[in-house]
Amino acid sequence: MAQSVHYEVFVRQGGRVDWSLIEVRNDRESALEFAQALMTEKRATAVKVVKETYYDDTGDFLSLKIFEDGHNQIQMKTAPAEEEVPHTLPCSKPDDLYSLQARSTIARLISDFLARNRITVTELGHRADLLEKLEATGTLLQHAIQKIAVAQASSLGAPVAQIVKGLNELVERTIHRVYRDARKGLFPTASKGGFGKLAARLAGQGEGAYLLNGALAQYLKDAAKWDDKIARLIALMPEADQGAGGTLLLGAIDNLLAEILAGSTALQELIGPKENLGQALMALVCLFLGELETDASGLRGLNGRFAAGELPEARVAVANRILAECRSPRRLCPDALDEEFRTLRLIANKLVTGIGKYLSQEDLVSAFTLRSRRLVTHETIGQHLAKAAAPDDRLERLLFVEENIIGVENKQQLATFVTPVVLAPAFETYFLHSGSPLQRMQRLAQLQTRVLRSAFPDTAKREIADVLDKIASDVEIRHGVFDAVDAKAATVVERVQTLLSLALGGLLTEGRVFARAKQRVIRYLSQPGFLSGYIAQTAGSGEPARADVAMAELLKTLAKAGITAEQGLKSIAA
Repeated sequence: MAQSVHYEVFVRQGGRVDWSLIEVRNDRESALEFAQALMTEKRATAVKVVKETYYDDTGDFLSLKIFEDGHNQIQMKTAPAEEEVPHTLPCSKPDDLYSLQARSTIARLISDFLARNRITVTELGHRADLLEKLEATGTLLQHAIQKIAVAQASSLGAPVAQIVKGLNELVERTIHRVYRDARKGLFPTASKGGFGKLAARLAGQGEGAYLLNGALAQYLKDAAKWDDKIARLIALMPEADQGAGGTLLLGAIDNLLAEILAGSTALQELIGPKENLGQALMALVCLFLGELETDASGLRGLNGRFAAGELPEARVAVANRILAECRSPRRLCPDALDEEFRTLRLIANKLVTGIGKYLSQEDLVSAFTLRSRRLVTHETIGQHLAKAAAPDDRLERLLFVEENIIGVENKQQLATFVTPVVLAPAFETYFLHSGSPLQRMQRLAQLQTRVLRSAFPDTAKREIADVLDKIASDVEIRHGVFDAVDAKAATVVERVQTLLSLALGGLLTEGRVFARAKQRVIRYLSQPGFLSGYIAQTAGSGEPARADVAMAELLKTLAKAGITAEQGLKSIAA
């Protein structure tokens, strides 16, 4: 069992009898020293330190007082070796083995046995024939008990042999209980149409859930496939009424379905063979959302119930399986990195619509951040860039990765791959000497736009964008792109319109290039004859030009290019 420990310091003041928590510390000695200082400095009438141990597997806290001192108390201090909890078993009576935590642990320890026999832990725990089969395996049951004992002994410091003995006795009592109840015929027999009445009758009994699960286990006994089991369970749901019996029946059905869906073997059989993990995961996401298209009758019925917001435990089981697969190191598309990144993004976008009471945003982000982290490595990025034919394609591929991964730290890590690419001499040389200057400037502007839209750290984002703008500026100056506009345009109006179309058409990078284009436009606006020529050009065929309409349209266009109305009017007036 995984565990975490902290120490709580309590005080009493004056004649009060109740304790007040004033400090929590992670270090034992620090907590004890703080408590003793409170008494030495007379800041408390009495103090005590309580060790709190949290067990992740059970969700339980165990409290143990390790120090107490006060004017009316005998000072005591527990040695560290004596702080550990008593040698208790994780379960103490047969009913404990039917709890959710115990069933999950059993499913993990004997998963192969359950998968081979196409059964759930609940079925195993209510059928004497299956328990006999488990005992007949010889060492399987004993190995499972030993694994639990070792884990328990490690966390509690208890002797392994003592825990093994206790668990053996508990398991033996539980198995013999099922044998005895089966011989006595205590497990009711029911078929479709009779479970509603049976559940209503058992709802008020102390062992009602135990007996109902026994009846359900017998009902599922001759179901040969997982889909058959699901179909049979879904068929019983209409029998659940609004009373206590209905609640009992629906809860039992939901738990059984959750056990089926929690197993990877059952899910693989249910969704059928898939080309890769990405496709299988997408099918699970569709099932979780109630959008899966399938010919399997049981799975189709389950999908409909999920779409209606029913069966919460079963839906949580599917969500947990999705998250587990997302956290696993298995690649979604082992044969294609491009498809790996694309599939990751598609699954994330689809699954985010299911965030709610069955799937938390925190769990989803955490799982996809972990998977993204495994993709932002030197090896994986190196393979991805190896297919790049040109320097700009290398940057394109890195931006594609950025758009398809999740996590601030992952984006920061990816930025460390981008900066060397744009600063490499080959990158600048490629844009200065290949292709049409205007096309190269457009390509740089497109890449810069994606960089500025990215979630890279602000410092890296500005650095990369500035490098792209500097290269674009060098291209423009070296090849005289703006001067060529002046030479080709017949009128000043055409010069303004051409520069504005370049700026608004995404052909210019933000920074130096855009600023020079803006300065030229402002200069052209002040040249004689611009306004009259612009107004005349806006006139329609056979219609007189309207100065107010033309001016309003011009100012609107200038605003899009970052030239305010005040700047535009001032330039035109000049």
